[in-house]
Amino acid sequence: MRKRFLLVGMSCLLIAGSAENIFAATNSSPVVTRQLADPKELIGRWDITVDINGKAAPSWLEVKLSGYRTLVGHFVATSGSARPIAEVKFDNGKFRFEIPPQWESGTQNMVIEGELTAAGMQGVMTDCEGKKYKWTGVKAPYLTRTTPPVWGKPVNLFNGKDLTGWKASGENQWVVKNGILTSPKAGSNLITTQKFNDFKLHVEFKYPKGGNSGVYLRGRYETQIEDSQQDAHPNSVIFGGIYGFIAANKMVTLGPDTWQTYDITLVGRLVTVVANGITIISNQEIPGITGGALDSNEGESGPIYLQGDHMPIEFRKIVITPAK
Repeated sequence: MRKRFLLVGMSCLLIAGSAENIFAATNSSPVVTRQLADPKELIGRWDITVDINGKAAPSWLEVKLSGYRTLVGHFVATSGSARPIAEVKFDNGKFRFEIPPQWESGTQNMVIEGELTAAGMQGVMTDCEGKKYKWTGVKAPYLTRTTPPVWGKPVNLFNGKDLTGWKASGENQWVVKNGILTSPKAGSNLITTQKFNDFKLHVEFKYPKGGNSGVYLRGRYETQIEDSQQDAHPNSVIFGGIYGFIAANKMVTLGPDTWQTYDITLVGRLVTVVANGITIISNQEIPGITGGALDSNEGESGPIYLQGDHMPIEFRKIVITPAK
C-alpha cells in the first residue's frame, strides 16, 4: 500500500488555475489556453506532472460523463490510491472539483482547479500551508496492442548474490544473504536499471506478520503485497490487487512467513495476475498510474521496482520475460 508523503508536509492540496497565473511547468512563459464551451473536451484520462520544487511528481485524472450532463471521475494524487470524484464543475475550458483527504495530514477537502490548453491542461497547486506548485497534464495513451506479443528469453533480474542490475531510490538498506534479497526495515525502494514494455514477470516473496510491500510494473502500477486476512473480501488495496484500481477475484494469500508467488503478465494496459498458482486477475485494464509511481509517462517503458519503504520484505526469485 502506498502512503508516499512526497508533498511538503503532505497537507491536503488546492490545485488552482486562472488565466493570469497559470504557466507551463518548465518555464515562466504563459501557455495559450483554449476557451472551450463543450465540457466533453475534458472527458478522458489525463497523465499529470506536478513540479514540486524542481522535482517532477506524478498524478492522474479520469473524467467521465454520468447521465446527460454531470461529469464525475477518479483522481490519483502524488500519494495514495484512486479516489472517486462526485462531480467535476466545468465552465468555458476551466474545471474544479473537491476530494476529502486520504493520507494527507490536513483536514479540509482537496480542491482541484485547472484549465484546458492547446497542449492538454495546466494549473497551480496550493497546499493547505499556502505553498504553490505548477502542474501540467496530457491525454493518457490508450496503449492498445494490435498483435499478440512474441515472448523473448527469460531474464533473471536477481542473481542471488548482490544488487547488480538494481538501484535504490535513496539510502540503500537492501541486502543479499544466503541467496535472499531482503529489506530488513523500512527504507528505500529498489528499482531495476533496465526498463521494460510488455512482459511476463515471476516473483517469489515472503513477508512477516503485518507485512506491506508491492511490485511496481513499469514503475507505475503497483501489485499489492500485504498481510491480508485469509478470509478477507478481496478489494483493490489488499493482497493481489492492482492498488486502488483492480481487486483480485478471490483471496489466495498463504499468510505471513511463507514463500508465495506472483506471475504477472502486462500487455499494454491489460494485466493478468496469478497468485500462488491461481488466476486472481484475468486480462483486466489498468486505467492509470497508482500512488507511488515513478512518473506519469505511461507511453514509455519503465522499470520493475520493489517497495521497501513500509516494512521488511524478502524476495528470492525475480524473472522477467520481455516481449520482443
